[in-house]
Amino acid sequence: MKRGLYVLVFVLVFACAGTFSAVVVAETLPTTTGSTSTVTTATSTAPTTTTTTVPTTTTTVPTTPTSTTISTTVATTTTTRTTTTTTTTPRPPSKVVPPRVRIASVGVGGLNSAAATAAVRTAFVARLPVIVDRTRFDLRPENLAKPYITGAVARARTSRPGANVKLVVAVRGAAVRAVTARLTKRFERPAVDSDLTFRNARPYVTRERAGRDLDGRAITKAIIRALTRNTRTPLRFKTTAVTPQVTRRGVGPVIVINRLLNRLSLYQGMTSWRTFGVATGQSSYPTPRGWFHIVVKARNPWWYPPTSSDWARGLEPVPPGPGNPLGTRWMGISAPGVGIHGTPDAASIGYSASHGCIRMRISDAEWLFEHVGIGTTVYIV
Repeated sequence: MKRGLYVLVFVLVFACAGTFSAVVVAETLPTTTGSTSTVTTATSTAPTTTTTTVPTTTTTVPTTPTSTTISTTVATTTTTRTTTTTTTTPRPPSKVVPPRVRIASVGVGGLNSAAATAAVRTAFVARLPVIVDRTRFDLRPENLAKPYITGAVARARTSRPGANVKLVVAVRGAAVRAVTARLTKRFERPAVDSDLTFRNARPYVTRERAGRDLDGRAITKAIIRALTRNTRTPLRFKTTAVTPQVTRRGVGPVIVINRLLNRLSLYQGMTSWRTFGVATGQSSYPTPRGWFHIVVKARNPWWYPPTSSDWARGLEPVPPGPGNPLGTRWMGISAPGVGIHGTPDAASIGYSASHGCIRMRISDAEWLFEHVGIGTTVYIV
């Protein structure tokens, strides 16, 4: 009896234990399998990696109230995805100038900004030689123009290798023109013509002097071109000679009449040529003194009585021919009513016998007529 009772108790205890185990298993078995994700993102050019981890779950399911255990193992799956993103950005300017680059023919390749600026500035402020004939002048470019070096260096840093970058230069026109004016004032001089004067009743001709001319416009253009191109090759200029219009040899004939000696002297410049005896004006009708010129010439002239003179009142004009008071030639001078002419009264030669004109022998007057012209100087003393 007792033995049966013990068997019954044991079965009841085992059954209760089985029921308790089932409840425990039911409570511990998850209804949803969770997943854990770890994402790592890198920017710029670093790759992006995504890792997904599925945990392993073990489930024990009781099939009978007996002590039977079923184990289920779920494998863990790991997925790794790698994504590479490439972003293109502009390349920043190099800190140095590319190789073989020049600024206004100044080599700056391989130099940084400060060194390139210094090199261009040194080349720009170099003296600009200007040579006129054999005289040299060294100009200071910084006083004549302003270079924009900073902008040129910035363009040089982004230029292609071997490029020649232009240097922008602002020229001060007024300063350049002032330099040209000083040069022309120093070298230019006007030509001086020979001048006819008289010394001791003889003609004296001063020496002519050639002038010099300097092309100021060409100088201005050349200086501006050298500054804008940043070249310092010597600029050479030559003066040109300016020939005087009147020289000693070109003075020509000069007539000198001496009233006291009643003599007419013909000079070729300062050289005596020929001398003639003449008759000059009476004391009551004196021949005027001074500097005159021949203004009219006539062959076989008519003689007309001067209306302003009392001595000619009632006289009639005389046609050309023998007995004409003017002979065969008339050379009127710039003194009113006065001239040099021939006379049929050869006996009056050597005396003060005329009414103000200068009388000559007819043959002498004809010779003189052929050797002087309009404008010939007549100096009466």
